[in-house]
Amino acid sequence: MRFKVSSVLSYDVFATTTFIFNIQVAQSASQVIISESLTVFPEIKYEEFVLQNAATRFIKMVVAPGTYFTISYEAEVDVLCEIIDPEHLPQSVAIIDLENETLPYILPSRYCESDKLLDFAHYQFGHLSNKFAKVKAINEWVYNSIFYRAGTSDSSRSACDVFNLKEGVCKDFAHLAISLCRASDIPARYFTGYAYALNPPDFHACFEAYVGGKWLFFDPTKLSFANGLVKIANGKDACEVAVASFFGGANCTYMKVDCNPVLADFVPFDKEANTAVSYF
Repeated sequence: MRFKVSSVLSYDVFATTTFIFNIQVAQSASQVIISESLTVFPEIKYEEFVLQNAATRFIKMVVAPGTYFTISYEAEVDVLCEIIDPEHLPQSVAIIDLENETLPYILPSRYCESDKLLDFAHYQFGHLSNKFAKVKAINEWVYNSIFYRAGTSDSSRSACDVFNLKEGVCKDFAHLAISLCRASDIPARYFTGYAYALNPPDFHACFEAYVGGKWLFFDPTKLSFANGLVKIANGKDACEVAVASFFGGANCTYMKVDCNPVLADFVPFDKEANTAVSYF
């Protein structure tokens, strides 16, 4: 499916500030970028970089005090996703047989303190032997137990905070679900991207769990459609792939995010269907 995505962010800078943005879509086997453009107005010198052994594209720039600037990005992207019948998933891979690059996603991280949720995960989900069914149950538990409340979270809130407060935004839902998967010995990673028909419009955070040798997509907020996303990045949690980070003094004054299918025949998947979706 082909999508057109765009994002516009404006900042009022009142002290010398270094910005790091992560708003460009990922180029991968499942995503082909047809066209894209990025502009900064007024013109500010920026540098694009990637981290070692990762494909996520970051932009960094230093902005002088007294500057009001806007960064805009748009792209047209072909997205391929594999639809999998959960009953046909192969036997789950033992931890000892996981690929080395998958191992970090089974460990605790900054926002996903899976080690603190071991007892609860075992009590709540330990009776489920099928790993897809276990991740599905975790996804449902987070959806039913946490109240989605826009504007309630900040950069300090972790999965355990969300577990105790019982409210949050999409990144908080993802962090808690990831933590419960890892506490159940299932690798899980953070997924950030553009989402079709998201309400309210914003960048969206979901997660992927490694089951049967494949990374499978889940959204514990149920605000997105599994075939209506364009991936920006994966990471252990939001600490690694935040959409925007800045060091200095600035306020975000405006943000607009869009994701729409190019063709009119797009049919969103049923959010309740018992299917598995992989973005490779």
